[in-house]
Amino acid sequence: MEYIIHLLVLISIWSILGISLNLVVGYTGLLSITHATFFGVGAYGTAILMTSYGWNFFLAMIVGMIIAMIVSLVLGAILGKFKGDYYALASFGFNIIAFSIMLNWQSLTRGPLGIPGIGRPQIFDFIFKSNLHFLILSAVLALLVYLLSQYIVGSSFGRVIKAIREDEQAISVFGYNTKIYKMIVFVLAAGMAAVAGALFASYITFIDPSSFSLNESIFILSIVILGGLASNKGVFWGTVFLMLLPEALRFVGFPTDVAAQMRQVVYGLLLLFLMMYRPQGFMGEYKL
Repeated sequence: MEYIIHLLVLISIWSILGISLNLVVGYTGLLSITHATFFGVGAYGTAILMTSYGWNFFLAMIVGMIIAMIVSLVLGAILGKFKGDYYALASFGFNIIAFSIMLNWQSLTRGPLGIPGIGRPQIFDFIFKSNLHFLILSAVLALLVYLLSQYIVGSSFGRVIKAIREDEQAISVFGYNTKIYKMIVFVLAAGMAAVAGALFASYITFIDPSSFSLNESIFILSIVILGGLASNKGVFWGTVFLMLLPEALRFVGFPTDVAAQMRQVVYGLLLLFLMMYRPQGFMGEYKL
């Protein structure tokens, strides 16, 4: 039972990441490969404030969100100068820079040693000590992020960002400042990713730079593409699939000496076939 709860907590956290990135990639059409940066900023901000200054989790999470949004504001201003493939490459580079900072700024992040002893959330005298209680908290926050995202994309603002995805030049003719809209989406998505980072840090109780590398950004992007661009429900099911598939493959009877390698091969082949025969993902509105 604890194993299932553990997987559900991780699904909740990665769903937040997938839904937030879907606002940028799926609904606005910006191919960002730097989402793990904001995931990491939220995690490190929360971890440092809780372990070094004794802050409450929820207050530390809010500050982590603010820091992530400020960082995204700076990155968004720079990325706004690029378009198409160059935008993706620039965001790719920023993730590498962020990872290097987390790894080498040892006076703040402790570098490869990481930050241990991160506490669990607490409301008055109640501590979310058990994994079941933490699952309820993470599921509630994931639901709030989902509802907020649905509200955004269903609003007049959401219609504009969808129009930017379809034809940015055409929508700008009607007087819309597309740079401002793209910046707002980027900042909102960063704040949501920081929530996931705070939950991750508190749940694992330890973080180090390896959890926020370029591989994580690619994995989050894979969730969005597999689940379906511009479909938050699809992103949720994409998260479930990508989180549970490697676990399911553990129970396949591969020989012990090649089990890990065979699981990776089967995992990769299944994703390849899905992309070949379902390129728009599970529930996507359009192809990447």
